[in-house]
Amino acid sequence: MLCDRCQKRPAQVHFTQVINNTKKQMNLCAVCAAEMQAESFGFVPQLNLHDFLAGLINHHFAGANLTGNAMTRVRCERCGATESQVAQSGLFGCSECYTQFGDRVQPLLKRIHGSITHTGKVPRRTGGKALLIKEIRMLKSQLQDAVKQEEFEKAARLRDRIKELEQQMQ
Repeated sequence: MLCDRCQKRPAQVHFTQVINNTKKQMNLCAVCAAEMQAESFGFVPQLNLHDFLAGLINHHFAGANLTGNAMTRVRCERCGATESQVAQSGLFGCSECYTQFGDRVQPLLKRIHGSITHTGKVPRRTGGKALLIKEIRMLKSQLQDAVKQEEFEKAARLRDRIKELEQQMQ
């Protein structure tokens, strides 16, 4: 696949942007990607995810009526990060911070993502079995719901689709 911008070199960077349910994809070579990065991929002003998260976390912690002293006293046992440092930077110091500050962060994560469980994403072009497994898991959940609600025709269709996908896996 050639670069969408220069049409000369092979695309190595794949960029997807979704705004208001409108999806825009760009496949760029390394040279064009570097130039586009300098131009912030067309975003003005440039969005900084860490600053955005810091604002949300800071607002959330402030809503919990934590004073500055209380936020600096609670520390991660592994890396030593305090709640105030996390709130200011929008970054956790280590993986243990999620456990240490979990009671404060989980409601925020649920509000942002709709869930506190990370399910991940798999690129369609390389997913293969992982996508099938994920779809089977989802269909089995829907099958259980259909049986509970006594929607047996829907349950039969779901059962058949699950069998079909399981055969594809083999």
